[in-house]
Amino acid sequence: MNEETINELPDTQGSADTRNLAIDQVGIKDINHPIVVTSRSGQEQHTVANFNMYVALPHNFKGTHMSRFVEILNNHEYEITIDSFKRMISEMVETLDAESGHIEMSFPYFIEKAAPATGVKSLLDYEVTFIGQIQDNGKPQVLVRIIVPVTSLCPCSKGISDYGAHNQRSHITITVKTNGFIWIEDLIEMVEAEGSCELYGLLKRPDEKWVTERAYDNPKFVEDIVRDVAVQFNRDDRIAGYTVESENFESIHNHSAYAKIIKDKKSK
Repeated sequence: MNEETINELPDTQGSADTRNLAIDQVGIKDINHPIVVTSRSGQEQHTVANFNMYVALPHNFKGTHMSRFVEILNNHEYEITIDSFKRMISEMVETLDAESGHIEMSFPYFIEKAAPATGVKSLLDYEVTFIGQIQDNGKPQVLVRIIVPVTSLCPCSKGISDYGAHNQRSHITITVKTNGFIWIEDLIEMVEAEGSCELYGLLKRPDEKWVTERAYDNPKFVEDIVRDVAVQFNRDDRIAGYTVESENFESIHNHSAYAKIIKDKKSK
């Protein structure tokens, strides 16, 4: 089909709608696409990201052009940085002639870690999401969300027991607005330092002894975890605002413990 024939086809999406109802977000959801992310060490990680891409639709238009979202994704460079992600959001809003837009890009990110006693190396994966949006002011904003798994050990259990204490794996979820560039690794390291102990992909017996004793000597309630991470973020001028959440998957209950702090450092 040539371009002249395509231009003669009716544009149903662009036709008028008489219901007088604007749509806040319309677009494509759950589309996978290969990306390349540069790590702090300068190495490239080739991975697959899951994208959600939306724009606002005015009340007078029947629909948006779904194919253009896929075109934007396929025409964009593979290497993803904060700057290139901002450009993708701006391109999407301009191409679809929208006043606001929203993109979420989630992908597994791997960090090589050395076990604490033996030094044996292995990879540990983290779930990272870039959240980009343009509101009415036309300026793109990017948030970084990371789920960081850690160990937490209950101070109450330790305090009341003659021996031992119950512990659990916890997910600390941070959503960060930055003042400038910050490495994914920097954020993860700040968060891992505030658990009872960090996790490793591979542990030998001396390492297992080390992490068990480390957690026992460093008990944390879920409230302690979010407060301690917040203290770290408050001290870091690269971070303009944040949400810190911790979910402790309790080992002696069939429910989780949960805490959350939201902070905009620019507000008084």
